[in-house]
Amino acid sequence: MKLSDIMGNSGLALYAEIALVLFIVVFVAIVVQIFATRRSDMDRQARLPLDDGERPAKENKPVKENHHD
Repeated sequence: MKLSDIMGNSGLALYAEIALVLFIVVFVAIVVQIFATRRSDMDRQARLPLDDGERPAKENKPVKENHHD
């Protein structure tokens, strides 16, 4: 008896079909997410690895300091 006979008769083909359907669903969800995201959000996220932690002046918001003495 060959290994291919054992694996062929084990009934595992259903798992391959489920994995294929799951892959297609995830792939379509990613493509929809990409096209649904605004370009400005993607540009901001693309710059995140290069960000040194400082925000541009127009985005800086004053921070209220609460002093509890």
